[in-house]
Amino acid sequence: MSDNRVIRPCQKLRPGGTYDGKQGFSYFEGIARQTTGSEAICMHILRIPPGGRARAHLHESHETAIYVMEGSAIMYWGERLEHLMETNAGDLIYIPAGMPHLPMNTGSVDAVAVISRTDPNEQESVKLLPELEELVP
Repeated sequence: MSDNRVIRPCQKLRPGGTYDGKQGFSYFEGIARQTTGSEAICMHILRIPPGGRARAHLHESHETAIYVMEGSAIMYWGERLEHLMETNAGDLIYIPAGMPHLPMNTGSVDAVAVISRTDPNEQESVKLLPELEELVP
């Protein structure tokens, strides 16, 4: 090839280790710059136990797409977390960049989701919003 592109191999991962996100959850390691050299996306699996709750936060520079595989959860979202979204297995959720949100599992079983973001370094643009914490029961 004469266009100077770097050709990288396709890769397969199996979730194994976990890492603690700023949001307050532990994620199963997945596709990210750190694991595959990804340049524009990351994808992880999140398991939220019953009663699990994230910290209020936003992602300053990337969009998020979520597929709920198991269980159910709720998510408060909006500038003052004034909106409530209920999610169940089979739902797809879109969160635009810069949107404050706070997910939690109010059910009796684990909620499991695949989370994809448009930034290979998923934690870099996470901004915690402690001033919104008391707005959610």
